[in-house]
Amino acid sequence: MPIRRSLLAAPAAAVLALPLLVSTAAGSSFAGDGAPSAESGLRPPDKQSVVTGSGGAVSSVNPYASQAGIEVLRQGGNAVDAAVATAAALGVVEPYSAGIGGGGYFVSYDAATKRVRTIDGRETAPARMRADSFVDPSTGKPIPFDEAVNSGLSVGVPGTPATWEKALDDWGTLSPAKALRPATRLAADGFVVNEEFRAQTRLNEERFRDFTSTAELFLPNGELPVVGTRFRNPGLARTYRELARDGADAMYRGDIGRDVVKTVKNPPVAPEADRVVRSGLMERADLADYRTVERAPTRTTYRGLDVYSMAPSSSGGTTVGEALNILENYRLSPTDRVQSLHTYLEASRIAFADRNRWVGDPRFSDVPTAGLLSKDFAKGRSCLIRSDATLTSPLAPADPRRPDAGCTPGIGSSEPYEGPSTTHLVTADRWGNVVSYTLTIEQTGGSAITVPGRGFLLNNELTDFDFTPLTEGVPDPNLPGPGKRPRSSMSPTIVLQNGKPLIAVGSPGGSTIITTVLQTLVNRVDLGMSLPEAVAAPRISQRNRTTTDAEPAFLDSTERSALEAIGQRFVLAPSTFTPAPEIGAVAALEFTGKGQVTAVAEPRRRGGGSAMVVRPRG
Repeated sequence: MPIRRSLLAAPAAAVLALPLLVSTAAGSSFAGDGAPSAESGLRPPDKQSVVTGSGGAVSSVNPYASQAGIEVLRQGGNAVDAAVATAAALGVVEPYSAGIGGGGYFVSYDAATKRVRTIDGRETAPARMRADSFVDPSTGKPIPFDEAVNSGLSVGVPGTPATWEKALDDWGTLSPAKALRPATRLAADGFVVNEEFRAQTRLNEERFRDFTSTAELFLPNGELPVVGTRFRNPGLARTYRELARDGADAMYRGDIGRDVVKTVKNPPVAPEADRVVRSGLMERADLADYRTVERAPTRTTYRGLDVYSMAPSSSGGTTVGEALNILENYRLSPTDRVQSLHTYLEASRIAFADRNRWVGDPRFSDVPTAGLLSKDFAKGRSCLIRSDATLTSPLAPADPRRPDAGCTPGIGSSEPYEGPSTTHLVTADRWGNVVSYTLTIEQTGGSAITVPGRGFLLNNELTDFDFTPLTEGVPDPNLPGPGKRPRSSMSPTIVLQNGKPLIAVGSPGGSTIITTVLQTLVNRVDLGMSLPEAVAAPRISQRNRTTTDAEPAFLDSTERSALEAIGQRFVLAPSTFTPAPEIGAVAALEFTGKGQVTAVAEPRRRGGGSAMVVRPRG
């Protein structure tokens, strides 16, 4: 059935017009001396959270990044070219969330063939990684998590440069040099530091100070970046120029990769640091052996729509898809929001129980993707949901190869850790091509280790593996292993209506990515909200836990007490890696007919995102 296409009016653009300062400090950075710039001044692009128009669209968490994508679209590039340009710019202005030191998942709709295609650019474990690599041999217990994160041991082989090259070679129209040009210029010229960048630096300050290369870049002169100053990253500009000239080989067989391996094996620990920093297992052969994987997307139907997303090694597509299949057995209505939200929470709880048991890297585990997305399996699982009571977590998984067993309750394992950072972008072009792309370096600030002179942080993605089996005696598909991809929750999603793109959506947020995408779709399709309303609405995230994470606005709502009367229990969402207790940061778009597209970004979360179109309406 068609869904309602009403749209909110776009808010007035908020322009951050701050005086710029200059710096002559070597290596990077920003000016901290308070002297006005003699230059004609770099100014941030205007920032809007909702805009409708034609000719193509971009939405991301940052206006500089969205502008890079729009620049490419205006020069005749397609949605794939724009996605790479936007992602590269995010590596400059959102370096704590993404960059060439990490990986991600690229989902693309091709208008000519009417097909959805995906690239698995997830990081891989080095060949020397073993199932017990995160276990201390002297104690037989997992090493402290903080010790694992801030180490070379947590660094997976980056997949982002290979993803960009694969996407451009197969589906783009521009060379890497042209696609990277806006980001290279941005890294060299600098950008205006905003409150979000400073706040995220402050959150990471203690560990950043423990690595000399990171402190030099992000804490120049030993200070936090000042809001309104210019931040330059000449090392990253140089790195991008090498990628533009030599392609991804610069990472996988060239000098960039040499510097990565050297840093992983010998992290540049500050002399005064007192933390234990373990060296990593990566060798240059691991880089040379890295390959992206072009996978078939996940697909399910929901209320007459076709929902495509990322297959394992990500758990995003299967878990969002299973939850939607469960929800399809119920009528969700804006006239009964309490019951609709209760059903949404229970469907998510069930889907996460199955996700934790079954999803891993399909090269190493028999992942029952088709079973997890089976309508029969979802129907069997849906019988667990009661309108007047809440399921007990951790709920036991069911076997998707036996749909008739889905209604048996039981006690399962707790949710494993997954870093809450990452970033997401969506693009569309004038020909109807669409990209939904999520990329990451894991938690905010990644491993905290910057490759000296290269301007980018290394990921800590290998902490997404389970350090030890979740349940004794039960196979765990997400233990470390050589060449293995750790399970992810990234859920870049494209929704088709009658074979044509309708919505593209995704989010950062670790395991809350899944619930953020799921709740946004439920808000839009079932609860009568426009896409901007669906993105802005307060979020709640149930991931097979005894309590549900909730944003402050939900905790202040009337629905909270009604849901608690049923048995739901809520806690304030954590703010460990963001300045505020938030869940996700959506970037989305919707085709609204007659060649028009509405780009939507967060109005407030993470300081507000940036939606742009090539030709704004009216």
